[in-house]
Amino acid sequence: MGVARTSGDYAQQLAALLPPGPAWDREFQPQIHALLQALAPELARLDARALQLLSESFLDTFHETLTDWEREVGLPDECLGTSGTVGERKAMVRSRLIDLGGQTPAFYVQLAARAGYPNAWVQELRTPRFGGARFGRARFGTWAAQHMWILHSGGRLPGGLRFGVGVWGERFGAMPGNALVCLIRRAAPAHTLEFVNFE
Repeated sequence: MGVARTSGDYAQQLAALLPPGPAWDREFQPQIHALLQALAPELARLDARALQLLSESFLDTFHETLTDWEREVGLPDECLGTSGTVGERKAMVRSRLIDLGGQTPAFYVQLAARAGYPNAWVQELRTPRFGGARFGRARFGTWAAQHMWILHSGGRLPGGLRFGVGVWGERFGAMPGNALVCLIRRAAPAHTLEFVNFE
């Protein structure tokens, strides 16, 4: 990124653009040079502003154009809603642009950690196979079990629902996990059947 020119730089540059000769000399025409000195601060301000706006096109330095960035990447997120602070909103824009996605258990654990569940883990269900399953111990007992998996939240978030805080119909000691369920279902492969278990 460049450096903005100062008003002194612009005053010198404007004076250098004057035609040569004694008619434009500072000694004989002080009014013209006073006018150039008066114009220089505004040109320096515009230069600094242009440089500042240039920084808005980079992920590390944008600030004023946050709402424009959010609109371009499809935020606010339909699962998470609006984030509270400017820092959280910037982080969401950056993650939207640089995240690669994935289909491994580690990816879904990381997704849950971002949603506030740092102890989440994935259980992949297996279909019983001949020679590998014991009689009477079938797990789900269907071929579709190989495409099922469960994300365990790993415990509730601090400040979960309790008497005097929750509303009618919500279970005490639990966190509303609609955001996590929405994130997991949106990211899950289409051929799988996923479950979220809040512990």
